Amino acid sequence: QVRLVESGGGLVQPGGSLRLSCVASGFRLDYYSVAWFRQAPGKEREGVSCISGGDSSTSYVDSVSGRFTVSRDKASNTVYQQMNSLKPEDTAIYSCAAVVRRLCGIDDMYDYWGQGTQVTVSS
Repeated sequence: QVRLVESGGGLVQPGGSLRLSCVASGFRLDYYSVAWFRQAPGKEREGVSCISGGDSSTSYVDSVSGRFTVSRDKASNTVYQQMNSLKPEDTAIYSCAAVVRRLCGIDDMYDYWGQGTQVTVSS
């Protein structure tokens, strides 16, 4: 099977932190670019971050730059997204996605998707 599973979402207060995990099974993430997307109620899906399959360079949407960090652990076949200084507007379902591509972009097309994990930022 080819599968991506996200975890780490939950309820957090503004200013708090969460770390999302995206673990792959059935394929090696080493060869893939991986992106994080989010979708809030009533809004379009938005690309948040990505990490390249080539040199593991990263890209971020402006609204999360400096607060979110995406990284890869090849040994565990997992991509993480550390989210700090969370804001209410970060509330959304976060999904990871993968594609065989050397370089990543947050607006690129991705072939494999996880089901998503809910992040809620509220007082």
